[in-house]
Amino acid sequence: MKPARTPEARTAHRPRVLVVDDNAALLDNMAELLGDAGYEVATATSCAGALERARDGFDVALVDVRLPDGEGTSLAPRLKERVPDGEVVLLTGLGMLEAAVAAVHAGACAYLLKPCATPELLLTLEQALRQVRLHREKRELARRAQVTEKLAAVGTLTAGLSHEIRNPLNAAALQLTVLERRVRRLEEGAQGPLLEPLLLVRDEIRRLNHILEDFLQFARPREFQSDAVEVAPLLERVRSLLSGQAEQRGVALEVEPTRVMAVRGDEERLRQVLLNLALNALQAAPPGGRVRFSASPRGDEVALCVDDSGPGIPAAVQARLFEPFFTTKAGGSGLGLSIVHAIVTQHGGTVTVEDGPLGGARLTVQLPVMVGEVPWEDDVAGPPRPGGA
Repeated sequence: MKPARTPEARTAHRPRVLVVDDNAALLDNMAELLGDAGYEVATATSCAGALERARDGFDVALVDVRLPDGEGTSLAPRLKERVPDGEVVLLTGLGMLEAAVAAVHAGACAYLLKPCATPELLLTLEQALRQVRLHREKRELARRAQVTEKLAAVGTLTAGLSHEIRNPLNAAALQLTVLERRVRRLEEGAQGPLLEPLLLVRDEIRRLNHILEDFLQFARPREFQSDAVEVAPLLERVRSLLSGQAEQRGVALEVEPTRVMAVRGDEERLRQVLLNLALNALQAAPPGGRVRFSASPRGDEVALCVDDSGPGIPAAVQARLFEPFFTTKAGGSGLGLSIVHAIVTQHGGTVTVEDGPLGGARLTVQLPVMVGEVPWEDDVAGPPRPGGA
């Protein structure tokens, strides 16, 4: 059975309403009325049809209590099982206490008497949608709290172990350097068989040191001085740093022109965030693919986006993407995106993942606008900027 489409997978601009009634004329009228009111409408004339339609998900289901193959009160909990975040409103011709009790027992958030006036219908739908939004916000808050608890626990553990790991690594690196110098004093013909394993061990120690640095940065993120960071040069700098790797992989790196001027933060750390996200995007994009940087204002925040044309990220992976030690890469530490999450959180922002316009994933870093700062160009002409036209 195909899983129900989640609300996040649908457009956020047109809430989806499923209308279930065996009266064809009523269905046509409801579809036209709700469509004109800005809703995406799906219809069904039976319990079986409603369950089939529910596979595509819904925000609110309007369900008649009398259907040819069953009762609406029995259908409502089955719909809620298919779409836990959705809400059900029962339609009934019985204006009695029993109808209200039956609606509550069925898990419906409200019931409407047929025929219902348009203002009452739209008001009830808006109230139901408010409940849907609350469900989503509660689930997202619970997810963030779980990630935060894991991050704190790992940070405490890492801080305690880092010293014990650093000391033997430093000692091993020192002794390896001494051994390498002694080997290089030997005759040239005897050096090769000895140097090869030495160099391999040296590279592995360096890799362990890099992993340890990731742990330390994750456990004890350093304080930073918040300054104005110009967005366009930041994106161009990241593209420049990754241009060689992109060329080797045959992937086009693009930066969309933006009217966003600046964000507030630490330029070095924000560059680290974008580099990490872009490296993941490069690895996901196929040869001949694209990775694109963009920036845009979103109310009182600025959104920095990294899109790729790869296969995308499955929903199950998206939900765990920023958890420490979670990785889908062989040999990965699983801390890269956790560090990104920690840095962005320290900046007072958020980082999210969703399906992107290039067909792959979109990672979005949203940073709050500092009071008194204008983060993007005003459309109204003003005095020329220094060095500008």
